[in-house]
Amino acid sequence: MSRNFGLGQRDMGKAGQVALQNSARDGAVSFSTASTNGDRWKSFTQWAKENDVKKMENVTQELVREYGRDLAEKVIAGDLAAATAQNYLSAVNSVMTIATKGEWQSVSPTKHCGIKQRCAVRQDAPGALDRAAYGRAVEAVRDQVGERAGAAVELCRELGLRSKEASLLDARGALAEASARGTVTITEGSKGGREREVPITNQGQREALDRAAQAQGDARAVMPPDQNWKTWREGELRDARELVQEHTGGGLHDLRAAHACERYEQLTGHAAPCAGGEIADKARDEAARLAVAEELGHGRAEVVAEYVGGRR
Repeated sequence: MSRNFGLGQRDMGKAGQVALQNSARDGAVSFSTASTNGDRWKSFTQWAKENDVKKMENVTQELVREYGRDLAEKVIAGDLAAATAQNYLSAVNSVMTIATKGEWQSVSPTKHCGIKQRCAVRQDAPGALDRAAYGRAVEAVRDQVGERAGAAVELCRELGLRSKEASLLDARGALAEASARGTVTITEGSKGGREREVPITNQGQREALDRAAQAQGDARAVMPPDQNWKTWREGELRDARELVQEHTGGGLHDLRAAHACERYEQLTGHAAPCAGGEIADKARDEAARLAVAEELGHGRAEVVAEYVGGRR
C-alpha cells in the first residue's frame, strides 16, 4: 500500500481531507462536517510535523494523546475552550478511523488527555478576587520564576488578558498607548486573531503595564526573546500557573475571571453574582455583560456567565 494508507496524497494533511471527502460522498457525514474536520485535521498535521511525524502510518495513539495533552494545556491557560479542544481531538479520531478502515482505537479527550469541560456558569468567586492571596501569588512568581512571568500574571489579572496575549504583548508600546489614549490594543495571541481594545481605568493597571515594560526591557514582548510560545508555555509560564494555583486556588484563566468580576462591579455598582451580588437592574446587568465580553475578547454576552456567574 502506498503512503498515507493509499489515499492518493503524499501530504498527510491532504490525505486526511481526501478520507473525509470520501466519507461524505458515501453519506457517512455531511460535506460541511467533512470540511470542518478537514481544517481541524490540518491543525493536527502541522503539530505532528513539528514532532517529526509526516505520514499517517506513523500516527500512534500515544502521539494523539500527546497532542490532546497539549490541547489540555491550552484549555488550562485559557487560550482554548474545552469544547473546541474536544472537537479538534475528535476530528483526528474520525480521520484515523476512516483511514484505517475502523481499526483505529479512539483517544478519549477526557480520560486520556485531561481535557475537562468547564461548567458553563461560575458558581463561586475566583480565588484571585482576594487581593491578598493574589498579591502573594505574584510575589511568589517573581521570586521563584522571574520578572517576566510575574509581569504576565499581572497582565492577566489587571487587564483580563489570556496568558498568550499577556506573553506576546509589547508592554512598552501598550504603556505608551495607555498614557495617550486610555486604552490598550490587543492583537498578538488573541483568539481568532480578533483585535480589541482594553480600557485602562485605574492606577493598578497602569502600574502593571509599567512593571511589564521594565521586565520586557529592549525585547519585543514580555515573553523572553530566546523562547517560542510552546517553550515558554510549557516552562516558566507553567511554573507560574502552578504557583498561582497554590496561592489562589485557580489557574491563569481564573485571573481573567477575577478581572471580569471587578470590571462587572465597576459597571453595575454591585458584586458579581458568583461573589454574592444580587442583580438589581437587568438592563444594567446585560450592558455590563456585553461590555465585559467585548473587553475579554468574546463575541457573546452569554460567555460572561463563566466568569461572573449567571443571571439569577
